[in-house]
Amino acid sequence: MSHFITFEGPEGSGKTTLIARIFEHLSKSHEVIMTREPGGIGISEMIREILLAKGNDMDERTEALLFAASRRQHLMEKVLPALEAGKIVLCDRFIDSSIAYQGYARHIGAEAVMSINRFAIEDHMPDLTIYLKLDPEIGLERISSNNREHNRLDAEEIDFHKNVVMGYNELSENFPERIKIVDASQSPDKVMEDAIEVINQYLNQEVNQS
Repeated sequence: MSHFITFEGPEGSGKTTLIARIFEHLSKSHEVIMTREPGGIGISEMIREILLAKGNDMDERTEALLFAASRRQHLMEKVLPALEAGKIVLCDRFIDSSIAYQGYARHIGAEAVMSINRFAIEDHMPDLTIYLKLDPEIGLERISSNNREHNRLDAEEIDFHKNVVMGYNELSENFPERIKIVDASQSPDKVMEDAIEVINQYLNQEVNQS
C-alpha cells in the first residue's frame, strides 16, 4: 500500500538527517524511496540550483512559480510512479514549504501560493506530514556551526525565518489530521523516536481501516 509522507520545518531543523534514518528503518519492512524538493530529478535539480544560488535575487512571485514548476515535474516523474508501484515515498519538503516560505515569509499570501500549487499538483496532497518544529534562532545557529553549504534562503534576515515558522505553526493548527508536530530541539535520537512513533501510528491506522 502506497503512502506519501513529507517532512517540513525551518532551516536547521534536521530534516535531511532524519529522513535518511527513517528511510533505513522503514526499508527493513517496506518498499521505500527517499527524495527532496526542490530537486529529486534532473530538471528539478537544475531549478534548485537557480533557486538556492547566492546572488540570484528574484521577484517573490518568480520564486514561487519556480518552486511550483519544480514540484510539478518531480511529482509526475518520480513521486506518482513510486506511489502507483505501491511504495512509501519520503519527501524532504512539499507544498507546505511554499506556503510557509513564499506565502508567509515573502508576504505573497497563503491562498495565492496555494492557487499556484493547486495547478501544479492537482489533488495530490501528502498523506502524512511531519513538522519538525524549531525556533529559527536555534536552526540558524545549527547551520552556522556545521559544514553545510549556506544557500540564498539561509542568508535571509531573522524576521524572514520567524515568519516561516509562523506559517508552519498556522498550517499545523489548520490541518492537525495531516500535519503532526515533532519537537526538533530534542536530541537526534529522540526526534527519530518521536517521528517513528507518528509514522507507525499512521501506518497502523491505515491497515486497520483497509
